[in-house]
Amino acid sequence: MKKRDFEGILKIHHLDPTFQSSVDQLSKLGTLKKSEIELLERVDEASNELITSEYEAYIERRYNESGPAILSKFDLMGIPIDKKYGGHAARPIVHALAMERFGQVGMGIVTLVDVHEFLGSLTIQQWGNEDQKSRILPEAAKGTSILAYALTEPDAGSDPASMASTFVLKDGKFVLNGSKYLISNGSIARYLVVFAKSAVDGLVSAFIVDSKTDGFEIGMHLSEKLGLFTSDTALLEFHDMEISRDSLLGIQGKGLSVAYSALLNGRIGIGSGCIGVMEDCLNNCAERAKYRTQHGKLIGKHQLIQKHLAQIATNLESSRWPVYMAALMKEDLEKDPNNKELLRAVDRQSATAKLVASRNAFDSADRAVQLFGGFGYSILSPVGKHLLDSRVARIYEGTDEIMELKIASSILGKEFESYK
Repeated sequence: MKKRDFEGILKIHHLDPTFQSSVDQLSKLGTLKKSEIELLERVDEASNELITSEYEAYIERRYNESGPAILSKFDLMGIPIDKKYGGHAARPIVHALAMERFGQVGMGIVTLVDVHEFLGSLTIQQWGNEDQKSRILPEAAKGTSILAYALTEPDAGSDPASMASTFVLKDGKFVLNGSKYLISNGSIARYLVVFAKSAVDGLVSAFIVDSKTDGFEIGMHLSEKLGLFTSDTALLEFHDMEISRDSLLGIQGKGLSVAYSALLNGRIGIGSGCIGVMEDCLNNCAERAKYRTQHGKLIGKHQLIQKHLAQIATNLESSRWPVYMAALMKEDLEKDPNNKELLRAVDRQSATAKLVASRNAFDSADRAVQLFGGFGYSILSPVGKHLLDSRVARIYEGTDEIMELKIASSILGKEFESYK
């Protein structure tokens, strides 16, 4: 497709965002500071610049190489990272709003940012020692190094404790063997947070791995996905890869604690991205309903079209506040990190937020495709793109089913946990 034709489609079918309404709502509640609003305005500018390259890459079913460069240009690769490492030290509610705006562009950008900043950088900031943080986080915040999070394996998805990747301590070094599957940012990452099980006692540990280390191999680029084409996804392999003892992240044998804390952050990020998806679906559907004519009148005057539009709006509003509440509760947890009762409450709220938002985003995108008709059933349309991409939000970083089990066990008590 010629670029000028592509830009014509965007001009007709992509609306200016409604992002400002979310910022305004929270500002009226006194939740946002002036400096935070200024940061979010930069997120808005970056998102506008990302739109064209995202759609071009999506149509060609390839990773959007322009994404990190544009985010770096606007200094947005270290949103949650401490200022001493080059980040903005932004609060969780600001993270959520930033991801919401990126969600309007697409879940490909949401995935890039979520993995690099919240599963990667924020996890190293929370669990790493000062040497690890000062060495890696400044590069990550600048965007000169991309981070990835390598937990999932071909036979270990919702049950990370069943992973097959192993490590042994040999001659003062850790030796890793195994493979990781469906790893976002996998083939573009310089540093990865990798999880492996001890070959001696079976306990899981977390490591910071440099992808330039001998023994690291990109098994394949996973391009056969149903959607999320602009997000880099790879199968990674570790063959007798030797890493120093300084690569250990956190305490040896406590890797699952690292993994679960990272996923808590990531779930808020994905839920927030899904809010943006719904906003973009609503905007595009409202526009189409006002100019598309069928059966002698604007389709917006047909009651069944209005039903879809109303349900998308309802999905959006019923998802927005569970996500915001999770972010605000996470802020309280950061002030009191040893409060186990609060940790359980935040974990439950983040699971609820992701479950509600991801389901509603997929339903909204499906309704948007229906409202758009034939053109909606195409990746040339923004709603077709959202339909394909929002489906994975119900799977990665915790499936719907796992979220439901987490919520139920938090109500019934630990003895009712259906999985360990």
